[in-house]
Amino acid sequence: MRTPWIVGVSGASGTPYAAAVLRGLAAAGHPIDLVVSRAARLTILDETGAAFRDGHWRDDLRGWVGAELDTADIRYWPAGDLAAGPSSGSYPAAGMIVVPASSAACAGIAIGLSKDLLQRAAEVNLKERRPVVVVPRETPVSRSHLQHLIMLLDAGATVLPASPGFYAAGARASAAQLIDFIAGKALDAAGVKHTLFDRWSGDLAAHHDRDGS
Repeated sequence: MRTPWIVGVSGASGTPYAAAVLRGLAAAGHPIDLVVSRAARLTILDETGAAFRDGHWRDDLRGWVGAELDTADIRYWPAGDLAAGPSSGSYPAAGMIVVPASSAACAGIAIGLSKDLLQRAAEVNLKERRPVVVVPRETPVSRSHLQHLIMLLDAGATVLPASPGFYAAGARASAAQLIDFIAGKALDAAGVKHTLFDRWSGDLAAHHDRDGS
């Protein structure tokens, strides 16, 4: 039985994080179900220059994520399709990663609003007690946003802010390395093996040597 990871992309800045998660899942051989919110399409275009359209999603995915997903087992569900497979608890899924997660998406998931398929699918995976990883990127955060994040945590989600650690790539870390760090931490939380970053070994000198300091 096909048991995909569902990846939900909301309209928050940080769509490169989603692209890195998708590449990591594909590299690990996991099937993927993709949900991209309407707001996320605008953010993808703004941050990458790539369009994302329902009728051309596979070609557009190459422009956004890269050729790594050309042979991946991936299925796309429009965010407005509330009759889609992931809207039901009986639909088989390994879990869900919401990356990036806007404050609006966090709120909608936390209170069960089900405004679109992304929110509904996340709520479904929470109620089915499957792993749900939420990657909020908003900063600074308001009181209401913090309250919604606590509600998500209490419901069983892993709340994983997009806060990269520099130790994995040194002081001269590139943007790509910092993006991969967050994607890798999200995959760690989901229990998916990856090689997106170098793990801490306890050898401080090794990390200093790598960045030339």
